[in-house]
Parts: sequence; C-alpha cells; structure tokens
Amino acid sequence: MMLLVSAALAAPTIGITVVWQAQLDSQMDEQLQLEVEKLRRFARASTDSTTGQPFRDGASLLTQFMTVHLPRREETFFSIVDGKADRRSPAPVPHYFDRDPAVVEKLASLRGTTVGWLDSPVGKVRYGVVPVRVAGDPKDVRLVVLEFRDRQLSEERRVAKMLIATAVVALVCAGLASWLVAGRILAPIRLVRQTAARIGESDLTQRLDVQGDDDVAALAHTFNHMLDRLERAFTTQRRFLDEVGHELRTPITVVRGHLELMEDGGFDEQTGTRTLLVDELDRMSRIVDDLMLLAKAERPDFLTVGETNLTDLIVDVVAKARALGNRHWRVAAVSEATVLVDGQRLTQGLIQLAANAVRHTLDGDLIEMGSAVQEGRVLLWVRDTGLGVGPVDRDRIFGRFVQAGRVTSPAQAGTGIGLGLAIVREIAEAHGGTAWVEDAETGGARFVLDLPAFYPWQRGHHAPDPDSGGRSGNRLLRGKRPAQQWLRHRRGR
Repeated sequence: MMLLVSAALAAPTIGITVVWQAQLDSQMDEQLQLEVEKLRRFARASTDSTTGQPFRDGASLLTQFMTVHLPRREETFFSIVDGKADRRSPAPVPHYFDRDPAVVEKLASLRGTTVGWLDSPVGKVRYGVVPVRVAGDPKDVRLVVLEFRDRQLSEERRVAKMLIATAVVALVCAGLASWLVAGRILAPIRLVRQTAARIGESDLTQRLDVQGDDDVAALAHTFNHMLDRLERAFTTQRRFLDEVGHELRTPITVVRGHLELMEDGGFDEQTGTRTLLVDELDRMSRIVDDLMLLAKAERPDFLTVGETNLTDLIVDVVAKARALGNRHWRVAAVSEATVLVDGQRLTQGLIQLAANAVRHTLDGDLIEMGSAVQEGRVLLWVRDTGLGVGPVDRDRIFGRFVQAGRVTSPAQAGTGIGLGLAIVREIAEAHGGTAWVEDAETGGARFVLDLPAFYPWQRGHHAPDPDSGGRSGNRLLRGKRPAQQWLRHRRGR
C-alpha cells in the first residue's frame, strides 16, 4: 500500500517538474532566437547616436544595442571584442561570466551563431553567441546572450518542493490509515487462528466475537458454525458411547452370571437359563440395531425423499400396525396432499409410535392415526387412550434410553429400551421438523410429527432458507438428493 501510494504521489510531481523544465528549455531557445532577430533589426534600422551615421564598427553597435534593449529578468548580455569581454548590460545578474577568462575564451573561440550550456555557481545557464560584422571593421565582435535557466526554475522547484512535502504528509497519513485498516481487517483472522489454536477435543466451547457484516465477519460466522457442528458431533459421540456402555453392561452381566451358573444346575434350570440368555441376546440385538439406526440418522443418506400421499401413508401404517396388538385401530382425519418426504422413514416412525401406544394401552383400547396440512406444516399423529404423559416427561422421553413412568400393567414395565421415541425424533428432525407429545382431548396421549410441507411442484425452485427469514435460499430441489440436502439444512447440519 505504501509503495502504491508513493508511486501515485511521486508520478505527478516528477512529471510536472520534467514538463516544466522541458517547456522552459524550449522557451529559452525561443528567447535566444528572438534576441538575435532584435539585434538584426536594430542593426538595419539604427544609426550611431553620436554621429548620426551608420555604425562603423561592431563594438559601438553592440554598446548602443545593450543601452536601448534591456534584458529580461534572469537574463543578461555582454560583448566580446577580439577575444576579450568589452561591455555588458547594466542590469544586475546572479553571476558575471564576462569576468571569467575561461568562459570568455571558450565563447570567443566558437564559430558562427552557437547555442549551448554553461555550468555556474547559480546552476545551469543557456548561452547564445552571435557574431556581429560591420563593413570595414576588422575586429572580431560577438554578442553573448545568457539565460539563467536554474534561476528561472526556482519558482517551479519551490512548487515541486511543496508538492513533495504534501506528498510526504499524505504518504504518512496513508501509511497510518493503511496500518489501522489492515490491522482491523486482519484482527478477526488473527482471532480465528488464536481460537483454533486453543480449541481441542476437550474444549469446543470457544467462539469468535463477530462484529459487522463484511466478508471477515462472514468468515467468523462460518467458523463459529463449524465449531457448533464439531461440538455437536463430539457431544453426540460421547453421549452415544456412554449410553451404549451403560445399556449393554446390564445384559452382558446377566449373560455372564447365568453362564457361570449353568454347570451347577439341572436340565430344567439349564433350559430356563438358555431361554433367558436368548431373550437377553435378543434385547442386546435390538439395542444394537436401534443404536445403528440412530447413528445413521447423522449421515446425509439417511433420507430418500420422494412424493408421498398422506392418506395412503396413514392407511398403510394402520394396516401394518394391527399386528402389534389387539387394539381398536382407527384412521382419523387425513389429508389428501402429496408432499416430498421419505415415506419409509415416516412409516418407521409411525410404527414406533404405534408400538409405544400398544405398550401403554390394554386390549380393546382405541389407537388412531391421522394427518393434516396446516399453515405450511405437515402434522402426523398417533393418539391412544392410555394414561397419558406427565408434564415432566414430555420432553425427556424423546431422549435416548429414557422411558416414561406411564404403564397400564406390571407386565408391560421394562418391555422397552428407551430408543423408540429417540428414533422418532431423529426421523422428524431429519425432515426439518420435530416431534412432541400432548394430552389428547378424550384422554391419553397424542404423539405428533411436525414437518415442513414441501410439494412436488416446487421441484427446481428455490427452497426456503431457514436462516434468511423465509427468503429464497441457494439450494434447488431437483430430484431426491437436493431435497434431502435442503431438509438436512433445515436441521442445521
């Protein structure tokens, strides 16, 4: 930046100085030519003032010429007769060249009309030597015209110095401003580096303090979002490992204990133990399958989005759920809308809710399913007439390995492993929605999947961006995969 500003300030200053000097050199040559023309006109038109007759020698001609024609400022005349300085103009000059024998000798030796440069204590001097010849005069007479070029440039140089001084001040100011601006621009980047250096697996809570809305602020926002994703990933991983270790420890302990006791028991006891072990292994298998499903929910290929009719979805799920238990199954109000969702995953989630309802109801109790589209949202629900869910458990039961206290008989206690509702919530969140439970109007509980409504005719159009307040985002719904990406974007993943 400093080099750029220096070049921008130096170029006009140097350019103006060079142009001024070139113009002045050209003007001095023109002035020398003008003085020669004046001398010629004077010689043709004038006579000797003392005799009234034409000039009889060149010396008297030049003396009278210098008396009549005074030089301009920073200019002087003097004459040379037979190699020696004779007369000079009466005006004061910065330097008297006619007193310098070397200069006089040099100028006297020149042939014809000549123009050149002289060096002096006052700088460069432009000279012009004009031979003067009068008929019948044998003397070598010359007129010397001197132009003090550097003295004439003094004003221009003073202006140039002012420009240079101004440029230096401007350069210093530009340097300070550039330093401050560069510091402010690089400060967030430096903060990103320092924060990244402090972040480790054990501490992912560090975040950048974002100010402004420029590109650097956008970089800081992106960095913070990346840290959010990393923190969620590490938290999920640690929680997953803790939950798996906790849940698998119990059946493993049971299996180990009974295997150690099998040798001491009879045939009947071994048969019972074998049955118990098989049951524990089945439970472990279910836990592993559910945990693998929950882990897959974090992957981008968890959903396969397609066109799904809500009425067909509910009717098919009710038909499949009848095998879960002897309940009064019913299809409630349904919507005829066709939306873009993963029908298989929603079927899986609704079956989980149906199984949950069966565990918390008795034979003949009512379980109904329905669907609706309201204000751009798709609502899918399963309602039962069981004991309902207490306010304390409504959010907690959607966590992993959490079970509510509502059961209808001791036989049903402990039949679940606490992953069903967690799977339901993961399916809902994968679609950009959520899952929740409320009290049913006729008693019992009503579990609801709340999803954003996105229709097939919106394929190829801009999907709403959740971070832009409803404005169009930059993801297009063309086919299944882009729709899935948009839905995962709604989850903030």
